[in-house]
Amino acid sequence: MYEVRFHGRGGQGAVTAAAMLAAALLEEGKYAVSIPAFGFERRGAPVVSFLRCSDRPIRQLTNIYTPDCLICVDPTLTRSVDIFAGLKPGGTLVQASNRPIDEVVLSEAVSKVGLCDAISIALEIFKKPITNTLMLGAFAKTTGIVSLAALKRSLEDSDFRDAGLRQNLAALERGYEETVVYSIPQRAVA
Repeated sequence: MYEVRFHGRGGQGAVTAAAMLAAALLEEGKYAVSIPAFGFERRGAPVVSFLRCSDRPIRQLTNIYTPDCLICVDPTLTRSVDIFAGLKPGGTLVQASNRPIDEVVLSEAVSKVGLCDAISIALEIFKKPITNTLMLGAFAKTTGIVSLAALKRSLEDSDFRDAGLRQNLAALERGYEETVVYSIPQRAVA
């Protein structure tokens, strides 16, 4: 089972991204479930959502406390939230950031990082810092867990219409194309 935890802020689409990713994984013949986490969040407050995928049926519908991968759709979250809590050793981080890799906050558990300047691209495409579809493209490139084609079909089957669909498809492609993937040497733990 592969587990993903999404970190974002209210209004950025982290919950929607988990649902779209689950639909894309189902499209590819995998089992997947997205698990939204709702509370008293307001626009701009930190939020999380979760996704599990597997080659076998999934019965576990709880929050994810030890993810294999983190998708952080907002580059400012690491200042206020421990997004790395519980990340499995050898884990993956897919991060919205315009910083070089040596300036990105990382946990010792991280062995692979996908960086995407998602905010700048989102402002170009949407005129708003909504990065969820960009980060799905970044996830596909970084992990190889899902294809870009399946993500495109997931978007086409969603509630997006007309210009919104075209913009989100463009965002998905740019997220994939413009993500830079890094392998991080594992440090010895004393």
